[in-house]
Amino acid sequence: MAQRIVLTILVASTLIMPAITTAGDKPSEEGATVKEVKAMSEKDQTALALSAAPARIAKEAGIMIYGADGKLTETKKSANGFTCIPTVMNLPYPDPMCMDAAVQQWMTDHMNNAPKPTNTVPGIAYMARGGSHFEKDGTVVMSGDGAKIVKEPPHWMVMWPFEAAATKLPTAPNPSGVYIMFEGSPYAHLMVYQDPMKMK
Repeated sequence: MAQRIVLTILVASTLIMPAITTAGDKPSEEGATVKEVKAMSEKDQTALALSAAPARIAKEAGIMIYGADGKLTETKKSANGFTCIPTVMNLPYPDPMCMDAAVQQWMTDHMNNAPKPTNTVPGIAYMARGGSHFEKDGTVVMSGDGAKIVKEPPHWMVMWPFEAAATKLPTAPNPSGVYIMFEGSPYAHLMVYQDPMKMK
């Protein structure tokens, strides 16, 4: 069930995503030649996907990559409840994610424009290579319309309905490295700027 959920999310997402970078056997760094995810080799996509999480998570995580038809398919079943994908936004730099089943449900709801996420427990997702968000007039927004893309450092997330008023947490990136993204919406969640690869 969980694998079908994430497959639905990611196949749908291919319709709106541009490209990411890669080269050779390892995922490339920013500034390399841009290639579409579906054009990458299985080996490169797998390496990129697994680079999202700490080794202890990635080791037993499931993997989904793009096939020759441009659709995402499962190449390895999860043995620990986490699934890794090679990109979230397909921007011109790597942004892979490794997520548990609750985050898969959260993402499914978000992609389907559900009124609110339906995961019944907090979800955890790792983005050890960093990611990006849309920002407009200094506020992090859900839509890219009229917004600029802002890069984020390596981080992890807790997908649960956090509220700034209740938690006293900030609603934008700040020196503390912790903030609530999408504050005021049902999809508000906790962002933690901490490199998952260095977590104990």
